[in-house]
Amino acid sequence: MTAITDIFGSSAQTTTPLYGNDSGEVMGKEDFLTLLVAQLKNQDPMNPDDPTEFTAQLAQFSSLEQLFNINESMDSLTGAQKQSDRFSTMDLIGKTVAYEDGDFTMEEDGSTSVGYQLDGLASSVTLYIKDQTGNTVATFHPTELTKGNHFIEWNGMNSEGEHVPAGEYRIVLQAAAGYGEESIAVSPLVQSEVTGVDFNNSTGDAVLYTLAGAEITSDSILAVYKDKNNPTATSNNEETEEESVGDEILSAAGTAAVSTAESALTDEEQIEQDQLEHHLAGTN
Repeated sequence: MTAITDIFGSSAQTTTPLYGNDSGEVMGKEDFLTLLVAQLKNQDPMNPDDPTEFTAQLAQFSSLEQLFNINESMDSLTGAQKQSDRFSTMDLIGKTVAYEDGDFTMEEDGSTSVGYQLDGLASSVTLYIKDQTGNTVATFHPTELTKGNHFIEWNGMNSEGEHVPAGEYRIVLQAAAGYGEESIAVSPLVQSEVTGVDFNNSTGDAVLYTLAGAEITSDSILAVYKDKNNPTATSNNEETEEESVGDEILSAAGTAAVSTAESALTDEEQIEQDQLEHHLAGTN
């Protein structure tokens, strides 16, 4: 009798068996059972199949069937997780995200956070912003040269101090490797607010629309900010608390100084005070 493992091969590790018929259809469990029953019907009555081997093959088939069911359940679970991840991207609407992109859209009299990603220490970085014709409208020489993501706020002004027209612009970067670095890679970055999410696309992934005109997926997001305009809120609060403590210390020091000044009497005042205390003591 033909072993089940000979028919299905390595199908226990995949959801698609390796064998098919002439029409290209993949063999399944029903096809195998049909073949098994036909084999039993046409076995040699003088030399029947070994019942022990037959029982073992049925046990193998049961195990394979369970594996197929597990694979189907895993596929369903993966699909449900993917759907959940898609809808979770709606929470990003209204938040600022950072992503790797060299192109962005500038609104009329607007501003955009542009940046760069360094894979090592740099000795210098130059960031150019060019318009659609390739002309440089603004040039920056950032001072943050360490490894990581760095951003600067471009207010939409060109080198002559005039607002550039609304439209599409591109980030072009040049970087020189720092001490101990043979070479350095630099990539353009953009920070922008998420304005919407689209689920209707060919890949099935959620597409996020940003205020800078980008269409990105959640996999391309480097960071998420609740409020990019107040990144040092904690530091400001700490400074306020430190100032409050400092004011209390100064106030206490001032009170002590007043008390000391009041206790430091002149000789005449001290004599008058002694005479008054002596008089009061005699009266008593």
